[in-house]
Amino acid sequence: MRLKSEHFEPTDAALHARLSAINVAAYSKSRNHLNGQVTRLSPYITHGLVTIPELFERLPKLKLSDKLAFEFGWREFFHHVWSREGERILSDMRPGLPGVRYADELPDDIREGRTGIATIDQAVHQLYATGYLHNHARMWVASYVVHLRKVHWRTGADWMVAHLLDGDLASNHLSWQWVAATFSSKPYLFNAENVARYATADWHCPGSAIDTSYEALERIARSNEMIDSPGSLVGTVEPETFAAPPELSSTSIPKAERIRLVHPWMLADRRFEGQRIGVIHLPFHARFPWSARRWQFVTDRMMAITDALFIGDLNELKDMLSETPNVESVATLNPGYDDLLPQLCTQLMDAPRQFANPSKTCRSFSAFWSQCTEAHPQRGWHR
Repeated sequence: MRLKSEHFEPTDAALHARLSAINVAAYSKSRNHLNGQVTRLSPYITHGLVTIPELFERLPKLKLSDKLAFEFGWREFFHHVWSREGERILSDMRPGLPGVRYADELPDDIREGRTGIATIDQAVHQLYATGYLHNHARMWVASYVVHLRKVHWRTGADWMVAHLLDGDLASNHLSWQWVAATFSSKPYLFNAENVARYATADWHCPGSAIDTSYEALERIARSNEMIDSPGSLVGTVEPETFAAPPELSSTSIPKAERIRLVHPWMLADRRFEGQRIGVIHLPFHARFPWSARRWQFVTDRMMAITDALFIGDLNELKDMLSETPNVESVATLNPGYDDLLPQLCTQLMDAPRQFANPSKTCRSFSAFWSQCTEAHPQRGWHR
């Protein structure tokens, strides 16, 4: 079953269509190609329409040895690190490349997709047009920004996460750090040959500064040298980002014996005998604003599955909920939400995990994977 477009609808029907289209064997063979059989489930996973354990249940033929299971493991690895390190994931997890200086501003030619390097410009245009990028394209952009244009990874990570429908602080920021060598042992680099192998012709960049050897790119990455941007007359306007949902405000909060607080990362339509209140904690979004496209994805879904909507500082809910005997939610690691939800709830459930969460931070995916699969080599997942 082939999906007709890249458009993401925040509905169970759209999620089911993507699940029905998954071919585990084809994913393993073609996942590195931009037009390969990837799942495009990430916005639904990030915002909690489906969990990793549910995906294993709904994909009964999925085995631990399959590449798709491995990729689900990467996501839980990033969240494992987040759960142990907290906001440290937003700064260098280890020393970066020695002596290299990075800028704190993203150049306009990158932000506007007019670098003159097709690989980067195509990725920026697609990011803005769809709210989605193939993982390979994300890595190419991150490598170009950090190692070839000498922009600090945090600047790039914050820019990208604002536009991604699946923008997840752990997966996004730790991936940028993995590329930057502040969460890995070496910088991730790519060249024109790599692009030609995995992307369609309109992404290729023969004759560009990237059309060179890995040895040359490594030398640039480990120095303060940067490549020239040839520039392009054709660019794109970066969509505006917002610290609050555009043209949306709170509604009246009902009195109830039981209330479920539904935040942006728990948008499954669970049955509940009580009132469901959608909550948006604005101090978080002031730090990490979203594009209108992402706000629409989240708020359309939230309004479809809740009875009322609160937009503001969650501290303001303390008095409103003080006489409610049963208030529940699902824990999240997102800053602000993570501190206040425990204060508001009489029951706070852990976010579901498929794999174990080791008590000490695993510094690499291989260490995490070994610990998670050692006890159950045939299955390897946590119940």
